[in-house]
Amino acid sequence: MVLPFISLYIETYGNFSDSYVQNWSGWIFGITFVSALLFSPVWGRVGDRYGRKRILILSATGLGLSVLLMGFATSVWQLFLLRLFMGIFTGFIPISQAFISTQTPKNIAGRVLGTLQTGSITGSLMGPLLGGALADVFGYATTFKWTSISIFLSGLIVIFGVKEIKVRFSDEKASKNSYSSKEVLQHILRHPVLLVVMLISMLVQVAHFSVQPILSLYVSDLHGTANIALFSGMAFSAAGLGNLMMARKWGRLGDKIGYIKIVIFLLFMAGIVYFPAAFVTNIWQLIILRFLLGISIGGIIPVRIAYIRQEAPLSVQGEVLGYNTSLRFAGNIIGPALGGMLAGFFGFSAVFFVTSGLLVLSGVIMLVAWYKYEYEGRHTHRLPSYRS
Repeated sequence: MVLPFISLYIETYGNFSDSYVQNWSGWIFGITFVSALLFSPVWGRVGDRYGRKRILILSATGLGLSVLLMGFATSVWQLFLLRLFMGIFTGFIPISQAFISTQTPKNIAGRVLGTLQTGSITGSLMGPLLGGALADVFGYATTFKWTSISIFLSGLIVIFGVKEIKVRFSDEKASKNSYSSKEVLQHILRHPVLLVVMLISMLVQVAHFSVQPILSLYVSDLHGTANIALFSGMAFSAAGLGNLMMARKWGRLGDKIGYIKIVIFLLFMAGIVYFPAAFVTNIWQLIILRFLLGISIGGIIPVRIAYIRQEAPLSVQGEVLGYNTSLRFAGNIIGPALGGMLAGFFGFSAVFFVTSGLLVLSGVIMLVAWYKYEYEGRHTHRLPSYRS
């Protein structure tokens, strides 16, 4: 709700130059991901030990308070520090994923997590539209306060509407109830496919976010400045719409035929779809490609989390997903910087070429890891052995 007008909010603090506002907008946007990257594993571990419902309530409270105080900020430094503080609690959706993951049978985890992804993307599509409308009617500061109310409402829904069922660690992977952080990291390193899935979380975010800083400029280059805000919004939202339509279906398909197979297919699909965006000649071609990108990228998140649910012991899933979230936030930081640099030195097309190559490379790495450590090993073990 507030991201579309953060740069405009900064301008209300004084008579600043364009470069000053742009630089501070970048820092204020990015600092949240830095603190979130550091704290995601911490909240995951605390949730594993003391229950995820409590962490969801704490997260909603911290987020709501941060956004409320932003409505009273009077300088860029205050806004920067509040965004930094907000990042500490920016774990509501990842913790929700861990919560639902542990409360859901393995055989339908992909479908259920896909439903959660649908809710998340719906919020991402509606938020900027609703926030922009409120800002036009009530002003920027008041919109921050309204946004905080919606976050506090989320916390109340968790308090009164969610019951956490204590999971019994009865299967062989979860026979131990408590693990040190060192043991959790060792578990990840001992499972190469799980490790690759988590690293690809970062690469996918790098690829997805590399285009974000230059998309509006690319739209302007294709279409001109007429109705630029409307057409930029359509280009952004097209990916979200594709994501919204297919996330649950990819999750259901992953439940049936295997999560890694779906991840591999979607990585190659996303890489192929990104490539022709460098050659489009009008805005509608770009919008169609963005829609197809959303279909592919949208399925990767729930299917990947369902695989982690399958491979990590129940008692440490929150911490493992916390590390996965940290890697995603790292990609959120690296992606815009990489995209801006490539566009500045080599032009818009270079961003799409590199992003496409990064996604295809991720697909190759995932395919090799899956074949070597899961497919080949499973089929080798099935060969009959004869004893004399």
